[in-house]
Amino acid sequence: MKTSEKILQTLKIKGPQTAKVLADELALTTMGVRQHLQGLEESGDVVFEDKKALRGRPTRYWSLTTQSNSHFSDRHPELTVQLIDSVKTIFGDEGLEQLIEHRELASLELYLAAMKKKDSLLDKLSVLEKLRTDEGYMASIEQEGDIFWLLENHCPICAAASQCLNFCRSELQLFQRLFEGIAAVSREEHIIEGARRCAYKVVPV
Repeated sequence: MKTSEKILQTLKIKGPQTAKVLADELALTTMGVRQHLQGLEESGDVVFEDKKALRGRPTRYWSLTTQSNSHFSDRHPELTVQLIDSVKTIFGDEGLEQLIEHRELASLELYLAAMKKKDSLLDKLSVLEKLRTDEGYMASIEQEGDIFWLLENHCPICAAASQCLNFCRSELQLFQRLFEGIAAVSREEHIIEGARRCAYKVVPV
């Protein structure tokens, strides 16, 4: 295991620690640990907080960020698939369809409320871009003449979508309902089908 991974693991198990304590724990020099911590800080995996000491200078404690979770085992995709299977077993395909429809309507309500005060299609898309990015889709907007593209470079629901393509159908339908009467929306690239991203073409009507 790399030193940086050992540091992350120690902070995960024991909580915030000083560089000296980490050095003692891992049988390393304090200077060496500080170098690794600096690298982890630059990558966004750790942060520090200087706490007042009884005497002398404040003591610097290092702790993990939310981003550091990517270094640890994550069974969310497996759990998602299991939950979908359970819903289908207990409530049937109709029950799963109701769950997907409920999710779609909840998202539609949220997005419409956020866009309420925006008039132009671009302004509405900009709001949607931020909302989708906050949800983990790494969204961006591009414009080609009068046509807009909503690009999503990551799919946080990929496990669910792979298990049940109706989630993907619902995502497209959500955007179509969102811009009904304003623009026609079609999906031109699809992660589930092997594309690098999902690309939605938005054409004003």
